[in-house]
Amino acid sequence: MSVKTESAYTAEFLVSEGNNSISREQVAIAANLALEPGTVVGKETATGDYKPLDPAAVDGTETAAGVLYAGKTTGASGGNGVIIARLAEVVDSLLVWPAGITDEQKAAAVGELAGLDIIIRNS
Repeated sequence: MSVKTESAYTAEFLVSEGNNSISREQVAIAANLALEPGTVVGKETATGDYKPLDPAAVDGTETAAGVLYAGKTTGASGGNGVIIARLAEVVDSLLVWPAGITDEQKAAAVGELAGLDIIIRNS
């Protein structure tokens, strides 16, 4: 018998958010990406595009700026997506962090999200 594994659902990581979608923001997503819901993202300073958090970067994406609401695949010209940008509670185990992130880098990103009133709850 084959085993099927489900991917993350849209907003599955979300515990609560502000009324009337105040927590959400439509943003530009960088080109050539395949992202899962719950991906912690940063905002590239030069373009304003959102990409996965990259603690080693120096282009703005080293700072956590939100959490991707729904999965998104972009082509060569990028695309639009929705992020949780403020006023929300999220489940820690359902967030998508960059591979190889250290405990110190993750703690810094958690603090940056807390500064946006995005609170991480233990699952």
